[in-house]
Amino acid sequence: MFHKHPHSDGNGHIFGTVKVGERGQIVIPKDARDLFEIKPGDTLMVLGREDHGIAIVKAEKFRQIALQMLQMFDQTPEEPPEE
Repeated sequence: MFHKHPHSDGNGHIFGTVKVGERGQIVIPKDARDLFEIKPGDTLMVLGREDHGIAIVKAEKFRQIALQMLQMFDQTPEEPPEE
């Protein structure tokens, strides 16, 4: 079901290919689960853009990012430089 094609540029990774089962399920490669500490029972978010594809993110990590973004609304905006 999983064909391993390991590749890493130090930051980004290609973990290989997976097949989608009849019920739409995929198996996340073990190397990816280990690297991102994905454990049985974890909640994942599936994000996507029609022009870019699908991304899978741990829900807690996405929540942390969203909270950081919301904190920007609490900051006083900088004044634009005068011309």
